[in-house]
Amino acid sequence: MELFELITPCHFGLESVMKREITDLGYEISQVEDGKVTFAGDLQAIADANMFLRTTERVLLKVGAFRARTFEELFEATKALPWERYIPKDGKFWVAKANSVRSKLFSPSDIQSIMKKAIVERLKKVYHTEWFEETGASYPVRVSILKDVVTVGLDTTGTSLHKRGYRVQTAKAPITETLASALLMLTPWKRDRILVDPFCGSGTFPIEAAMMAANMAPGINRSFLAETWTNFVPESCWSDAREEAQDLLDLNVTTHLQGYDIDKDVVDAARANAERAGVGHLIHFQQRPVSQLSHSGKYGFLVTNPPYGERLEDRDAVEELYRTLGERFAELDTWSMYLISGYPDTEKAIGKKAAKNRKIYNGMLKTYFYQYPGPKPLRKREN
Repeated sequence: MELFELITPCHFGLESVMKREITDLGYEISQVEDGKVTFAGDLQAIADANMFLRTTERVLLKVGAFRARTFEELFEATKALPWERYIPKDGKFWVAKANSVRSKLFSPSDIQSIMKKAIVERLKKVYHTEWFEETGASYPVRVSILKDVVTVGLDTTGTSLHKRGYRVQTAKAPITETLASALLMLTPWKRDRILVDPFCGSGTFPIEAAMMAANMAPGINRSFLAETWTNFVPESCWSDAREEAQDLLDLNVTTHLQGYDIDKDVVDAARANAERAGVGHLIHFQQRPVSQLSHSGKYGFLVTNPPYGERLEDRDAVEELYRTLGERFAELDTWSMYLISGYPDTEKAIGKKAAKNRKIYNGMLKTYFYQYPGPKPLRKREN
């Protein structure tokens, strides 16, 4: 069984969540870096990672890594990689993205152009041709350079994995599906516990929670670019992954998931997104302002992405929202609260310092994940 290195990018600060997901899939971690985790796996791992990982944006097949401080070194080292192992004669290939941090080579467009030429030169010699039609499957290359070390990967995913296929309608300042999943995994929430999002927006938190509760693979309703790589990844790998995803699915699970928002249109959109995801029956959506937040249940969770008040004219209204949220949370005396926010006075407005907070970039916006864990439920014997 031949093993390959697979790279899974993730949000900065959430590498531990990504690592746990990969380990739970049964694969061995080889390296953990800022914003990405690398692991060893066979061809089946390409399909499994795309199908089952909830917190990565894509799965990259590592072609190689080398040091380059000049464009000549970049060209020669790229040319030396075994591109014919992955790209057939009719394959369409290009350097889709390049980024550079603290390196001599820093121009993305130049890096992309030179590496494309190097790949062409390599394949011209291997396939004994001067021209490539590029009419076959797509093989986009992604490159990252950190401190002059170039890491080269083929994108097996295509459209980012955060696009599960259900979120056609989004509200303002949406949180991505991958980030929502990662944040949920940072909490002690389990599928038999209550979860409420009082600022549900597109419904991402409750929908991702419902998918977790139902053991629904995040990629179950979508396709992946490497499915077209019939020269490299057997079709059986994808059919096996889909069959396992169907076997694990349990849509009859009992859940206690709720999403509230003050805007009726937003609630309607969230409900439509949940139906599209196949978990509409597992979530109760309701038009309700945060001032009416209450629940008769015990030991529940508030998990939410409230407005940040980026515009100065919104600051007073946002401060009032956070103050109200803090007051309503205080009434839920056995509950826990976890919220991601870029509002600088979050703890002051809520009226309570978080037990922990973790810096996370939501897109390009610096935010913090504020954690207010409540008491653990009493064991049955204690009850």
